[in-house]
Amino acid sequence: MKKRMEGQPKRVIPAFATEAEEAEWWHKNRNIHGKQLLVAVKGGEAQVLTKGKLRERIAASRKTPAPVVALRIPEADLALARRQAEQKGLPYQTYTKSLLHETLTEREKRKVG
Repeated sequence: MKKRMEGQPKRVIPAFATEAEEAEWWHKNRNIHGKQLLVAVKGGEAQVLTKGKLRERIAASRKTPAPVVALRIPEADLALARRQAEQKGLPYQTYTKSLLHETLTEREKRKVG
């Protein structure tokens, strides 16, 4: 997982009442966000979505959904996950799944190597 580059301001996107309001905001801020995007791409924080990657994502989304699992997680850990997910602009469940996947994959690599 890539870390946000030091010195880069956090990207804050406000809530909008209408699509027109949102479109106006994006238009007014297009230069700022365009520059931030270029810095993120160059720094490895963001990646360009190629046609191949897009096809892979579409194919993956058509697979059967993952099974639902209930876990008991200590309140403090859940609060920490929610805070970190919010900082990254992600839903906490998505963030938690990515952490689990990364950790399991990394441990499997260590076991093999």
